Amino acid sequence: MRAAQIIKHKEPLRIGDVADPTPGPNDVIVRIEACGVCRSDWHAWMGDWEWVGLSPELPIIPGHEFGGVIEEVGREVKNFVRGDRVTAPFHEGCAHCSNCLSGHSNRCDHLNIFGFSYDGAYAEYVRVPNGDFNLIKLPDEVDTLTAAAIGCRYMTGYHGVIRSQIQPGKWIVVHGAGGVGLSAIQVANAVGALVIAVDVDDAKLEKAKQEGAVATINARKEKVVEAVKEITQGGAHASIEALGIRETILNSVQSLRKGGRHVQIGLTTREEGGIVDFPIDVITAMELEIVGSIGNPHSEYDGLMSLISKGKLNPKSLVSKEVELNNISSILEDMTSFKTLGFHVITNFK
Repeated sequence: MRAAQIIKHKEPLRIGDVADPTPGPNDVIVRIEACGVCRSDWHAWMGDWEWVGLSPELPIIPGHEFGGVIEEVGREVKNFVRGDRVTAPFHEGCAHCSNCLSGHSNRCDHLNIFGFSYDGAYAEYVRVPNGDFNLIKLPDEVDTLTAAAIGCRYMTGYHGVIRSQIQPGKWIVVHGAGGVGLSAIQVANAVGALVIAVDVDDAKLEKAKQEGAVATINARKEKVVEAVKEITQGGAHASIEALGIRETILNSVQSLRKGGRHVQIGLTTREEGGIVDFPIDVITAMELEIVGSIGNPHSEYDGLMSLISKGKLNPKSLVSKEVELNNISSILEDMTSFKTLGFHVITNFK
């Protein structure tokens, strides 16, 4: 099969033929029709995240946002057959630990990630371990391009909004109008929240408006905390940080009103190395809540798919460009300078 591999950090990916994956007894082989190019892939390419155990051994095929059709199933797979249209969360659950059994597969004690723990979906085929648990069957109304758009950034934004506990008519700020941020903006708008988008790129802020933001703040032109408090008349009820940058994390926390909730989605860059100082006395005095949010558990997929099927959510509107496998390296390079807008999705693997 044709695939793109990271051979060396920050170097162009190698595009060419590699061996087809073969299924174990519980595995499923999926023929990929669409795969998103995610900033998490960029972090893998850069060699980041060793501080959280997510720096993959090279060479590796990246890619964890996919939609496709089942090509082959292992002999013990019971819930899926060849020809089923499927996707999967980027995080593989074991199905046996207490987190998986309690509906929190995104917190699996043995969590593995496509394109980090093993080969991902920048390829014509991908192996999905433990297919009966990890695969999600696509409703008729959800095509594989939409499935790729859901794959990581959108479902992560969706879960982040749920973690924020935002209520209709209340203010929520989304820091970063990239893939995760735009997804969170669309979802928060759909549930009736008043959304403020923060970024440094006017084009991204304009896209944020199109996805439902009622106000935008350019962090290069305005003081974010002051602007949020003025717009909301006292501070936001919830705030989502989708970048993992020290400045935006602090802005997110400090823009909250008393009793507000900060949701941390973005993993940090090499500069922070996973450590960011917090204004702990302010958090205490204002009774602020700080929560983390990773991926989207299997237990929340029915609701997500239903909202998409009924037209309440539209992940495909965030797909800005369909691309060829051969062009992946240039997209990763553009991500270095934050030049990409919306989702880039591989749909041509030849």
